[in-house]
Amino acid sequence: MTDDLRPAGTPTLEDVARAAGVSRATVSRVINGVRNVDPAIQEAVRRAVSLTGYAPNRAARSLVTRRTDAIALVVSGAGVEPESADGGPAGDTADPDNGSSFTAQVFADPFFGRVVTGVVNYLRPRGMHPVLMFAETSRAREDVVSFLRQGSADGALVVSTHAEDPLPGMLTDAGLPAVLYARPARPVRISYVDLAHQDGARLAAEHLLARGCRRVATITGPLDVPAGQERMAGFRDTLAGHGHSYVPIAEGQFTQGSGEAAMERLLVEHPDLDAVFAANDLMAMGACHVLREHGKRVPEDVAVIGFDDSSAASACRPPLTTVRQPVEAMAAEMARLLIERLSKPDGAATSVIFEPSLVVRESA
Repeated sequence: MTDDLRPAGTPTLEDVARAAGVSRATVSRVINGVRNVDPAIQEAVRRAVSLTGYAPNRAARSLVTRRTDAIALVVSGAGVEPESADGGPAGDTADPDNGSSFTAQVFADPFFGRVVTGVVNYLRPRGMHPVLMFAETSRAREDVVSFLRQGSADGALVVSTHAEDPLPGMLTDAGLPAVLYARPARPVRISYVDLAHQDGARLAAEHLLARGCRRVATITGPLDVPAGQERMAGFRDTLAGHGHSYVPIAEGQFTQGSGEAAMERLLVEHPDLDAVFAANDLMAMGACHVLREHGKRVPEDVAVIGFDDSSAASACRPPLTTVRQPVEAMAAEMARLLIERLSKPDGAATSVIFEPSLVVRESA
């Protein structure tokens, strides 16, 4: 670490060292996040930093560490892209509203806000900051890879919204450090965090059975993604273990509108159902809305359980019983894994699986 580029009169490493009663090298080790520094010394250095008002010179630091302290937080999708007149991808001529639609969908889902909260809360105390990027087209994905290759960020935290998303594979093929939220649908040598989805669905099924529900249906998430498959499997397997050989399903897309449409289909085909498990809270909210429109009381006539414990769960009427996914903690773990990867570039890819819990409210 060097102070050569620091304006005259501003606090230096030497000032911090004198205030902490340690050497300049020790201050540098603490500020640069080097491990194996005694916790008491770390605390003394942090107090001295606060007392002196010292702020690391990031330009100088990046020359030494070759790090930017910026992390790309990428929300990636792989939906159908518009075609050009010759039948190929439209590229720069694509309808700009497609990007606006994707970002609007992202910001409408409370899940993504929780991811950002977890990432920011972990990175900020470490002097690191996320750069939000969207990768909903092939061009946008190439831009993410180029951004990282140019050294504009130290690595990427990727939240993928589509099973066929090629971005995780593109990042690993390029040798770029990245961590993924949720297990990839296809084998990719990349670290990830995920939830024990089947265990969560089991909690929902057992709760409905304990309430005495017998005509139970489920609104699944997209069945081309592992989370959608596992939540459905866990729910149906648990019910099968209790003698329920048939569970009606309607597939949704993790949006409130798709939950409403799925609930309409289920009521047409199974008007006497007495419980619904929706694979996320937005779809459960949509289900509750449709049930009210059809004169069904929740939970007296139809019990409803969601999944995630997002802000939609408490905003729903009645408030949702739901399976809690500790999104903030999972996002923070993503960031921790990436920082660990940055310090050990040759380390093996790893996975961390979190356990769900059931939050009981009024809907079931």
